[in-house]
Amino acid sequence: MHAQLGDRSLFPDLRAGAYLAHAAISPLSLPVAESLRAGVALGETGGLAAFPHLIERADAARDGFARLIGARPGEVARVSSTSAGVSAIASALALRSGDRVVLFEGEFPTNVTPWQAAARARGAQVVFVPLAPFQRSLKEGLAALDAELARGCALVAVSAVQFQTGLAMPLAEIAERAHAVGARVFVDGIQAVGATPLDVVATGIDFLACASHKWLMGPMGAGFLFVAQAARAELEPLSVGWVSHVDFDAFLFGPGELRYDRPLSSDARVFEQGVHNFLGLCGLAASIELLEGLGAEAIWNHVQAYLDRVEPELVARGWRSLRHAEPAGRSTIASFAPPAGVDTQHVVESLGEAGVAVTGPDGLLRIAPHWPNASAELELLTAALDRI
Repeated sequence: MHAQLGDRSLFPDLRAGAYLAHAAISPLSLPVAESLRAGVALGETGGLAAFPHLIERADAARDGFARLIGARPGEVARVSSTSAGVSAIASALALRSGDRVVLFEGEFPTNVTPWQAAARARGAQVVFVPLAPFQRSLKEGLAALDAELARGCALVAVSAVQFQTGLAMPLAEIAERAHAVGARVFVDGIQAVGATPLDVVATGIDFLACASHKWLMGPMGAGFLFVAQAARAELEPLSVGWVSHVDFDAFLFGPGELRYDRPLSSDARVFEQGVHNFLGLCGLAASIELLEGLGAEAIWNHVQAYLDRVEPELVARGWRSLRHAEPAGRSTIASFAPPAGVDTQHVVESLGEAGVAVTGPDGLLRIAPHWPNASAELELLTAALDRI
């Protein structure tokens, strides 16, 4: 099946007339659902015989994700969630007493809590850079980051796109500055990969984690961790399992191979601890194939055109747009602060009843379309807002 921008025919049972909540959870397309059903059917009829198919689809998902972000397959590990990826690196990074980990205010807790725990365990320090300067100007934000990096830094952890406002962070500039002071860069990519072009090599990212259920449009419970090969040697993996070894499964296929001294994998796959969510990866492989067919650049341009039409309509109704003034600071999310006296959560619920799916993190109205959304939906959104 082929996807077309602005065509939701691959979502025949989707109830919302305008589904604008991809920044939370994306609906499953028909190819994804069929891939899941095929995996279940093989498990029902074949048991162990289904495993080669599941392995093949899981490998296809990993390899497709690697292509989406410009990485090599060996630099990508399959993990269960973004949180699992963050925690794996936080536990493996050789922080020392007195080291400083630079985070950003307003980040989703996934990219904060593991670093706080790692810092406490090793006597390191977590410091926060405000996002407000970035929201005003990317140049001003980078100046604020420079001031913090001048005090020393072991790692900078940042989201590619901020979940509340849709602010796209200047990753290449952040990585350049971090590397200049000897720091590594970790990116939470869940609000970007799949709809926003992102190349880990071109931007100089060292680590990136991303789950499947937002812009990748896959089932929940699957994800990936990117580890640049140059950064792998600096890690001391603690979150490991039987699959983390070289030739980990040799003992299953020949006598005398059960050993406990095999070296750990020297690439990202050291963080693949055990059995994966193979069914989820089957579905995710199908979704990634659709995304690759469309192309991240085409998806991003399609969504920008959609948001270009949405933004003035919301502003005309008294909502304050937080969409960045600079194109480089924009993403596939547009968020709006409510007019005085308006309860955003009430608006979110009322829009849902009218067939418009949106979200309202921290009191903001968040509009997050993807490739299936068509501009004709705008009439449904504005009519519902006017009734509310």
